[in-house]
Amino acid sequence: MARNTNLRWRLPVICLVLQVAMVILFGVFMRYDIQADAHWWLEKKLKNISSDIENDFYYRYPSLQDVHAMVFVGFGFLMTFLQRYGFSAVGFNFLLAAFGIQWALLMQGWFRFFEEGHIILSVENIIEADFCVASTCVAFGAVLGKISPVQLLIMTFFQVTLFAVNEYILLNLIEAKDAGGSMTIHTFGAYFGLTVTWILYRKNLEQSKQRQSSVYHSDLFAMIGTLFLWIFWPSFNSASCFHGDTQHRAALNTYLSLAASVLTTVAVSSIVHKKGKLDMVHIQNATLAGGVGVGTAAEMMLTPYGALIVGFFCGIISTLGFTYLSPFLESHLRIQDTCGIHNLHGIPGIIGAIVGAVTAAYSSPDVYGEPGLVHSLGFGGYKADWTKRMQGSSQIFGLLLTLAMALVGGIIVGLILKLPFWGEAADENCFEDTIYWEIPEEVNTVYIPEDLTHKHPAPVVPSIPMVLPSASLIPPVPPTTPVSLATPITSASLIH
Repeated sequence: MARNTNLRWRLPVICLVLQVAMVILFGVFMRYDIQADAHWWLEKKLKNISSDIENDFYYRYPSLQDVHAMVFVGFGFLMTFLQRYGFSAVGFNFLLAAFGIQWALLMQGWFRFFEEGHIILSVENIIEADFCVASTCVAFGAVLGKISPVQLLIMTFFQVTLFAVNEYILLNLIEAKDAGGSMTIHTFGAYFGLTVTWILYRKNLEQSKQRQSSVYHSDLFAMIGTLFLWIFWPSFNSASCFHGDTQHRAALNTYLSLAASVLTTVAVSSIVHKKGKLDMVHIQNATLAGGVGVGTAAEMMLTPYGALIVGFFCGIISTLGFTYLSPFLESHLRIQDTCGIHNLHGIPGIIGAIVGAVTAAYSSPDVYGEPGLVHSLGFGGYKADWTKRMQGSSQIFGLLLTLAMALVGGIIVGLILKLPFWGEAADENCFEDTIYWEIPEEVNTVYIPEDLTHKHPAPVVPSIPMVLPSASLIPPVPPTTPVSLATPITSASLIH
């Protein structure tokens, strides 16, 4: 079925309307935090702060840069594995992240950083907004190649809204712990995206199946995204933690879990192949599953070997999911998961939530110390009588609520995106950049053989009739005379 994919008016209108709305809302609600305001000098004097180095910027900004690199470079390049969709993978990821951060700053600000009628803006807000956008990037992976940029912006608007509501309930009302976002980011983003792609099921997508595969150079570009994500994931899981031991512990646990998932991914990838070869899809994705699986418990006393165990099982389960579960979901449940987000984010996210619940339920003063237990799990104040089992129950309830929010929200947003005027491509044109991008012509260097008929005529030399002497009469070449194979042998040289 032919579809109108001309976005000349639809895309500019929605981009400009959304950006103007952001300008107005920021002007009404957004104000600098005191540490970013020009009155910081007065704050230093009142609180007897001796140096600007104590400004929170110097603690948080390195983590912000790492998380920023993950969102814009890591997720963007991870999705460039499609042979004809590299522009869209990086470009549309850039678009949704740029809009999503602005909308997340407002949504999360109204829920979590609202004081005296204004949203207080600091580096911490932007880190939290990046977390929100990361969840949207996860969902984008499920519908990659099948929706228009207009649909993507609409999906981002609704997902950021639902994310902020779900996050507020989990972290502020239920008071579940989720430092690395196994529940709020990965589980929510994965099952929201899977539900949307289930609603947007394309029965004739087989017509674009060839373009859904990768080629050598596209897989190489996708590995750039994998390496960026792998390197910066410890910053991602620890960015929102308290300074000191909590943040330190979260980074260490994440590194260990990621390292373990690499080895088990390579092992299982080789086992499931009939000839023992490695599948680049597994290496690009399942090697990151350890970072997802350790997210909730990253700041807890998981222990170093516990982090290795989490990564060990996440690598195995994620690789098996890519091999066996993804084909089953597409053929039996009509879930066309382009990037396999169920295996990288969905299942490891649930594992991470369960690991966090178990770790919290078995926390004790012997392990944390009384002050450490209060500091890490918040047992204090009105939660003085809060037991560790109550905290474990809170973690499980947070997981169930996240799944419910993702599934219900995904159905509603999927039905909105199913309307026929958003400019999506037809089934036979999916996974193709030329639908929405101006593609430069490829210049191929072609070797044209020399046409001897058009050569300039050689100067006329009078021919001398002669008879070549026999080989026995040709004097041998002296050993000291170099012979060049590139020098043509003429009749004159033979005479001499």
